Amino acid sequence: MKRVWVLLLVVLGIAAGYGFTGSNVPRAELSFQGAPATAEQLGEMLFFEPMISANRDLSCASCHIPAHGFADTVAFSTGVGGRLGKRNAPSCANMSERPYFFFDGRAATLEDQVRFPIEDENEMGLPIAEAVARLNSDPKYVQYFNAIYRQAPSEANLKSAIAAFERTLETSSTPFDRYMKGNDSAISLSAQRGRELFMSDKAKCFDCHFSPDFTGDEFRNIGLYDGVKYTDEGRFVITKDSADLGKFKVPGLRNVAVTAPYMHNGMFRTLREVIDYYDDPYKSVARPVNIDTLLLQPLHLTEQEKVDLENFMRTLTDDRFANSSRASLKR
Repeated sequence: MKRVWVLLLVVLGIAAGYGFTGSNVPRAELSFQGAPATAEQLGEMLFFEPMISANRDLSCASCHIPAHGFADTVAFSTGVGGRLGKRNAPSCANMSERPYFFFDGRAATLEDQVRFPIEDENEMGLPIAEAVARLNSDPKYVQYFNAIYRQAPSEANLKSAIAAFERTLETSSTPFDRYMKGNDSAISLSAQRGRELFMSDKAKCFDCHFSPDFTGDEFRNIGLYDGVKYTDEGRFVITKDSADLGKFKVPGLRNVAVTAPYMHNGMFRTLREVIDYYDDPYKSVARPVNIDTLLLQPLHLTEQEKVDLENFMRTLTDDRFANSSRASLKR
């Protein structure tokens, strides 16, 4: 399935890249010229469209920056009126096969997730009905939607278009993927050791980060809830099940080297900080509530093992992001 989406990426030419201005709205260098011909292209245009934010000064790409793996570069994104989001903006790449969206899993489809950032008062801050009305007041968008959907802009086809674009953001052109296809020189010996450690009972990474996108699509409590300093209740907010207190959706790790900062609260700036945390969570949070049994005891990783793990995770960076300063290999 991922191979099909990679081919679609090539066809659409999305890897051409995007530019940025000094404002909150990235300047889109779209993968096509002229009018959009497909739902994916229309969604790409809408992804960069500030019209669908309250003050017309934000777009999806303001917080999901293409050059940084479609994630933000700060712990909490700046939304409408300068308000900050409540959780870190994760990457929206490699989402086509996910069964849940957002750290708390509140949306079950890519289409459903579209409305949340548009309507959230701390993000784009615009009722989706108003976003649709604005699109209907713009002759070019009326033309585009009628050409592609055979109807005027609506909530359903607005969601459909943006979700269609997001489904094209699949990445699998990485050193790791080349290594798995038989090119032993595609990754360093350190990264190869890191891969073995990643899958081992010692590091336990693979217990949560499996599948082609390195996520089991589960909700786990990794110790970042103590009810005192760390009070985000995570999945519990949605389910009201006490077993879900402090649990968050396990993210995929593709392009993880370019999507810092990390965790739902963006508290870690580097991959090394993340590795150090997992090695002994209690050094950061002395009395976590409901922490996963996998993390009850420190891992006791050596310095070399930590370096190897980090180098392995850096091999998951797609070629389109290889020039990012945060993707360089540690030696």
